Amino acid sequence: MKKYLLIFSIVFTLLFPATSFAENNPILSMEELTIQVMPEYAYHPNDQKKDHVPLLIGYQGSMVNNTDQPQKGQIEIPLPMEEKNFRIGYVADYSSDLRKSYEIEYVIDREKGTISWTTSEEIAPKERYKFVIEFYTDSLKVKKEKKSLSYQFKSFADLGLVNVSFTQPSKAKKMKLTPAPEEKQNHGAGDNTFSYLFQDVKAGEEKTFTLAYERIETKPTTELTNNKNSGDLKEDNKKSTNLAVGAFSGISVLAAGALTVIIRNRKKKQ
Repeated sequence: MKKYLLIFSIVFTLLFPATSFAENNPILSMEELTIQVMPEYAYHPNDQKKDHVPLLIGYQGSMVNNTDQPQKGQIEIPLPMEEKNFRIGYVADYSSDLRKSYEIEYVIDREKGTISWTTSEEIAPKERYKFVIEFYTDSLKVKKEKKSLSYQFKSFADLGLVNVSFTQPSKAKKMKLTPAPEEKQNHGAGDNTFSYLFQDVKAGEEKTFTLAYERIETKPTTELTNNKNSGDLKEDNKKSTNLAVGAFSGISVLAAGALTVIIRNRKKKQ
């Protein structure tokens, strides 16, 4: 069964009634979106049993306040909650100067299939609002050491820039992506990340990917990294202290074509 990233709409409910959501230009427009697909990267922090093959998906969004007034309100985004063992792992947004991140008190509506939260700070006119969400599913197909995933993204709006990245699990072999990526990027601790960069993606446009690889190892990448010799891999371990999909840098993460991965061991109630 294909996996769908169901972000078909973003609803911004104003706390300022003087400004109408029905204006021709949306109050918040999605400017950039990064999606990172990380098979066998980590288990959910609440997992007691580790007898399944986990899939972590994270994405970061960058939105712009198109009005001439500061805005603060509620963001609501549909998520693929019908996927097997779907669970939220971490949700946060960032201060305007990107120096602070705020873990968000979010609300899950299982009937609607959405996650919603209130922005942590006011968004100034023409200012960018950045957020990160990570969630886990058991969507990988497993046949002994062979693993596969069909993944599809359907754009919910006109997007200037979309980056889709797949991270190869540690000790995985014969990894194959269809279509073949045009570039291969290596990040930080040596994780192999294959990236697709799309410009001017129109609403309703679909991007479909197929992933396949072989892996005998049952421990997730983060566990293997944390178990490495600290004397030989000090830099790796510095980057592996906590689990989440990382922070925005001063420049556009999407323009750089990469997402920095940080580990955060934080438990989150469903």
